[in-house]
Amino acid sequence: MIAVTAAFAACILALSGCGGNNANTDDNGNGEAYVQPDDGVPSSYQGTLPTPVAGERNDNPTDRDDIQDGGELIQDISEIGPNWNANSTDGNTAYMAELWAWYQPHLWDYSVGGEATPNPDYLTNVEVTSEDPLVITYDINEKATWNDGTPIDYTAFQSTWTCLNGKDDRYNPPQTMGYENIASVEKGESDKQVVVTFETPFYPYQYLFQQLVNPNSVDPDVFTQGWVNDPHTEWAAGPYTIESFDDTQVTFVPNENWWGNPAKLDRVVFRQMADSAAINAFQNGEIDAIGGRASGGGAASADRLKIVRGMEGVQLRIGYSMQTNVFTYNGTAGALKDIAVRKAISQGFDYETWIKIAYQGVDWDPERPGSEILQPFQEGYENNLPEDVQELDVEGAKKTLEDAGYTMGEEYYEKDGETLHITYTYFGDSATQTAMANAYQQMMKNIGVECEIINLDNSEFSDTVVSGSYEVLPMGWSASDPFGYSSSGFQLYGSDSSSNFTYVGSDEVDELWAVPGTLEDATEATAAANEAEKASLALYGTVPVSTPPIYMAVKEGLANYGPSGFMQITLHREDIGWEKEA
Repeated sequence: MIAVTAAFAACILALSGCGGNNANTDDNGNGEAYVQPDDGVPSSYQGTLPTPVAGERNDNPTDRDDIQDGGELIQDISEIGPNWNANSTDGNTAYMAELWAWYQPHLWDYSVGGEATPNPDYLTNVEVTSEDPLVITYDINEKATWNDGTPIDYTAFQSTWTCLNGKDDRYNPPQTMGYENIASVEKGESDKQVVVTFETPFYPYQYLFQQLVNPNSVDPDVFTQGWVNDPHTEWAAGPYTIESFDDTQVTFVPNENWWGNPAKLDRVVFRQMADSAAINAFQNGEIDAIGGRASGGGAASADRLKIVRGMEGVQLRIGYSMQTNVFTYNGTAGALKDIAVRKAISQGFDYETWIKIAYQGVDWDPERPGSEILQPFQEGYENNLPEDVQELDVEGAKKTLEDAGYTMGEEYYEKDGETLHITYTYFGDSATQTAMANAYQQMMKNIGVECEIINLDNSEFSDTVVSGSYEVLPMGWSASDPFGYSSSGFQLYGSDSSSNFTYVGSDEVDELWAVPGTLEDATEATAAANEAEKASLALYGTVPVSTPPIYMAVKEGLANYGPSGFMQITLHREDIGWEKEA
C-alpha cells in the first residue's frame, strides 16, 4: 500500500537510477569522491554534496547501549489529522503513517532493501502451513497487549480482514488487494495463534497484516468517523503513547504498557509547520530536525542548504525517499473529463523548465520517473509512461486538442463557446512551489489552455484530496511497503478504488492489475505490473513527475533517525535517541 502526500517534491531534490552530474566529486582537490558518512554530512564540510547510494543507511545507525536514556526530539510535520485512522482512505497519508509508527503496532520489519521479517515484538513466528490452499499461521507474542489491557490476539486479525477486504462498502479502506483473497481468519491452537486461509493465493503474503485494526474499531461508523480528531491511544500498542495533541502539535511519551525495549527518548514532539517556518525554527534551535518522512522540503533548496551549512553542530543526511511525485487529474472535473485534454496537458508539461526551477542552486540533474508503483532503484522498474508524453511537445498538444474539436480563440482554445480552462491547486507557502505553479500556468498558456492557480494551506491537503476539490493536483505517493508491484497498482489505478483520485479507470486495467498478486515469482509479478501500469497511464489520469530524495538536517548526535531505504518505514522508534557523550 502507498500513502498520499502533498507534493513538496517541487522543492526537494529528485533522484533517478541514472545519477546526476558532478555530485560525487569533492572540492578538496584530491580527486577522490566524497562519501557520505553514516551519520550524515557535517555542516563544516563545504564541498560538493555527495550522491546518496541506494541500499545504504544514512541515519547514524547506533546500538541501543550507545544511546542516552532520556532527552527529547522536536521535529516538524506538514499535517496532523484530522482522521487518525491510517487504515482508512481518509487517514492514509504519509504524515499519519509516521505518527502511527510511534504508537501503533507494525508487524513486519523491512531491511534497507525491502526484505520483510516478522517484528518479534508482535510476532514470534510466521509460517506457510499449506500451499494448496495457501494457509499462513501466525504466532503472536504472548506479551503483546493493547493499551486498554486487552491481549492482541486472533480477533485483531479478524477485524483487520473484515474492515479491509472490500466486501462491506460501509468501510473505506485505501485498497483491498490480498485481503479480498482470504477465505477465513480463525483462532489456532490458542487465542495467540491465527490461521489465515486463502480462497485464492496472494503474493507476497508478507504485505498483509502490517497494521492492525483494533477490534473496537470494527463498527463501520467507528472505522470511518470514530477516529476524526481522536487518536484512540487506548486502542494502540507501541513504544510510545500520546500525551497531548491538537491540529498543531502532537506529543509522545514512553508507553508504560510497552513490553519491548524501553523507549530511549522522554518526549517526542511533532509541530505542524509550513516549510518556511520549519527552516526558521531549526535555525533558531526550536526544533531538532527538518526534512523527515512526514515533513516538507527539509533542507532541499539552495537557500535552505546555505542556512544549514552555515550552522554549527548540524548534520545533513541525504538518501532515497520512498516517494514518487505526480500530477493527478480529476477525470470528473470540468474540461478534464475529456481524455484529449488530459493527454494534451501532459504533452504540454515542460519537465526541463520544471526541474530548473525546482533545483535552482542545487547540484543535481535528475531524470523523470516513469512509474508510480516502483522506485527507479528497485529491481524490475520500467518507464511506463506513454511515449507521446515523455517529452515536451507543444505542437503535439495543440494537435491533440484540435483533433478533439477545440479551436483557438484569441488566446486559448474553445469548444462549444467555452474557453478551455483548468485549475492547478498547490499547498503551503514555499517560494519554489509558487514559482513552479506560475511556471505550470505558463506551460498551459503555451498550448492554449487557460490555467487558474489555487493556493491552500498545508492543513487543507487531506480534505482537498478526499473531497475531490481539485482539477490538476501536484501530490505524491509514498510507499509504505516494498511490494508496490503487487499491492499498489489497483489502489492507484483501479476503477472502483477509493484511492484512485483521478476517478479514471477501465475494465481492462482492473483485469490487468488482478494478475501480479497471483504470481509467487516476484520477477514475473513485476513484469505483469509493468504491463498493467502501461495500460493505466495510457488513460492520462495521472503522470509521474519526480522521485525526490530526503535532504534532512539534524542536530549532531541524533541516532537511528534519517534516510535508510525501506527500513525507515518500520525502524523501531524506541531505538531513536541521542548518542552518549564520548
